Amino acid sequence: MTIDTKELRFAFGNFATGITIVTSLDADGEPLGITANSFSSVSLDPPLVLFSVDRGAYSLEAFQISRRFAINILSTDQEDMSNRFAKASVDKWSGVDFETWETGCPILTGSLASFDCRTWQTYDGGDHVIFVGEVEQMSLNTDLEPLLFFRGRYDRVLGKS
Repeated sequence: MTIDTKELRFAFGNFATGITIVTSLDADGEPLGITANSFSSVSLDPPLVLFSVDRGAYSLEAFQISRRFAINILSTDQEDMSNRFAKASVDKWSGVDFETWETGCPILTGSLASFDCRTWQTYDGGDHVIFVGEVEQMSLNTDLEPLLFFRGRYDRVLGKS
């Protein structure tokens, strides 16, 4: 059976996901970041998370060399930031508030949660590379609402639990 890639992409888009900005440092120690919804928890013991990067992404090699990354789960107030980091642009960091922790990767101010990680392992994921990282430090802000992605557009949680 042949799978139509456009139809497959639409079918995948029916799974609502949170949105993250994954950050790291390039070989010169400059911050880099990409918008990604390919984030998942993997394990509690040890604490592991994963994300994946398209093999054609400009930043792939920097993530591979760095061996460290931070996952920043975006809140509804960070939609503009999601759009900014989704583009391959040189001015992503202008006016962006962040701090650094143990790994030195940017932790974005105002995120719902952040995880500072060391790369545990990478895996072949077809047209993507899958990065699994061990969480070394984290933060959580339960007063914020998550920014979601569903059927190719941003969405929000309808009710509070």
